[in-house]
Amino acid sequence: MRAILFLLLSTILLFSSELKLTKNQAEFIAKKVWMNEGAGLDRYLVHWNEGEDFASVGIGHFIWFSRGHTERFREVFPMVVAFMEERNVVMPKWLHAKTPLPWNSKAEFYRAKKANSKKYRELFAFLKRTMPQQAEFMALRLAEALPQMLGTIKESQKQQLIKRRFNHILYHADGSIDERGLYILLDYTNFKGEGTLESERYKGEGWGLLQVLEHLDEDAPDKYRAFAESAKAMLSRRIKNSPPQRGEERWRKGWNVRLDTYWK
Repeated sequence: MRAILFLLLSTILLFSSELKLTKNQAEFIAKKVWMNEGAGLDRYLVHWNEGEDFASVGIGHFIWFSRGHTERFREVFPMVVAFMEERNVVMPKWLHAKTPLPWNSKAEFYRAKKANSKKYRELFAFLKRTMPQQAEFMALRLAEALPQMLGTIKESQKQQLIKRRFNHILYHADGSIDERGLYILLDYTNFKGEGTLESERYKGEGWGLLQVLEHLDEDAPDKYRAFAESAKAMLSRRIKNSPPQRGEERWRKGWNVRLDTYWK
C-alpha cells in the first residue's frame, strides 16, 4: 500500500505541477477510493456487480467488457492496460490493451472464479501486483479531466465557470491543495467519469464530473456537501432517465452512502 501511495503522489506531481501532495494526503486519497470500490478486500479485486453486463476489476473497479459486448459506459480497464504497456509492466501473456474479458457471461465468470481457473489466478495476481500502477492511472485520469471537460465546451464563459468550480473544490482559499477536495474529484471521476462522453447519457443528460460542476452551488457554506448534493441530484436524474429494465433505483442507496463520505 505504501508503494501505491508514493506512486500516486509522484504521478500527480509529474502530470500536474500544481497538485503538490504530502505523503499523508496521498495515503488518505488512495485508501478512500479503494474502500469505496472494494471495501479494501481482495475478494472484490476481480468482481461482477449485480445488475451489470460487465466485470469490474482492480482497485478502481475499472469496467471491462467481454468479446462483442457493446455498452454506453466507458470501458476503462483497456485504458489501464495500455497505460501499463507504455511503462513496460510485466503482465500475463494473454493480456494486452485489446484483450476482451475472458468470460462471456456473469455465470461463466463466477464458475471460473469458484474453480480458481488459470486465467482467473493470473488476472488476480496481476491486479494485486500492479496496484501502484492502477493508482498512477487514476491520478493521471484526474490530471487530464479538467482540460478534457473544457475541450467539450464552446462558450468561454462556461469554460471559466467549470474551471473555477473545479478549483473551488480542489484548493483552499489560500491556494493550497485541499486534501478532501482532491479525494472528491479523483473519486467521482473514477466512480462516474468525466461526463464528456455522449454515450454516457440518458435522454441527452449526463451524470459525470462535468454535470456535477455545472449544477454545483458555489455559494453553499459547505463546499463538500454542496458537491455531494449536486452529485446526488445528477445521479437521481440518471435513475429517472434510465431504461426501466435496468432497475437503477436499486443503486441509489449505495451511491448516496458513497457520496456522503465526501462531507461527513
